[in-house]
Amino acid sequence: MKACVITTPGGPESLSLVDMPFSPTRPDDAVMRITASGVNRADILQREGRYPAPPGAPAWPGLEAAGTLLTAPASSPWSPGDRVCALLPGGGYAERVAVDASLLLPVPDGLTDVEAASLVEAACTVVSNLDEAGARPGETLLVHGGSGGVGTAAIQIAKARGMRVITTAGGPERTARCAELGADVALDHRADDWAQAVRDEGGADVILDVVGAAYLEANLRALRTGGRLVVIGMQKGARGELDLGTLLAKRARVIGTTLRARPLAERAAIVARVREEVWPLVPDRLRPIVHATLPLERAGDAHRLLESGEVFGKVVLTVA
Repeated sequence: MKACVITTPGGPESLSLVDMPFSPTRPDDAVMRITASGVNRADILQREGRYPAPPGAPAWPGLEAAGTLLTAPASSPWSPGDRVCALLPGGGYAERVAVDASLLLPVPDGLTDVEAASLVEAACTVVSNLDEAGARPGETLLVHGGSGGVGTAAIQIAKARGMRVITTAGGPERTARCAELGADVALDHRADDWAQAVRDEGGADVILDVVGAAYLEANLRALRTGGRLVVIGMQKGARGELDLGTLLAKRARVIGTTLRARPLAERAAIVARVREEVWPLVPDRLRPIVHATLPLERAGDAHRLLESGEVFGKVVLTVA
């Protein structure tokens, strides 16, 4: 089969389409013929050598994909020919992938494979982290990076949960689009003092932060008493200073999570939760936002596009 592998850790040019043997599968694995694969920030980190694949996973990137089942375990509810999408530990940049059947989801009615492939990772990330923070209806959620793949999903899922949503994005056009997705307040982080603006809005009960160290102090200021900061990315640094006095005075919590490194049982539980809560929202209350599609052989260009900062929603690779 064809797979887009990392020849040497480095820039987008290090991604190359090559012929690879298809690995034998485990008893509980299903085999999917991939038609579309989402591109995520984690793929860029893996390409750079900063986020290696977990043991047993394919060495090439790709954390979500959609396509058609070629085989399925007899003990599973799936059958060859089913249209599915999947949360993957890796290996989505290829023509085929073997995945534990517990990580499969049906392609929602009315969605293309491209749209389905753009939604799995983001939906699992949002649901797992809102649950981790104990987010409740009526609370205020601050979503950083509201124009990204996780951000666009978080705005819509949180609104469906009955939360008030504040988001940050870069520039008036992007903030306007976030408002169209349902954000109650959309702040331009390039022009606004977003932390003060959030405080003027009464503060945030929960913050989903993809930025990392650069926002640590401002995030703490933006939290309400009893607030929870969930750090899910490190786009602007992995180390920062935290004012413990403010943390104690606000009785706040800082939570760090990952998705890919969780044990299979935990990832399967998250996928099941997404099927129960999120899939019924699609497409009426949750719309996948696909910025661009590129063929698998142009994975390097897809990474360049994502790194440009101009993407609104997701970039998806298509597999012939």
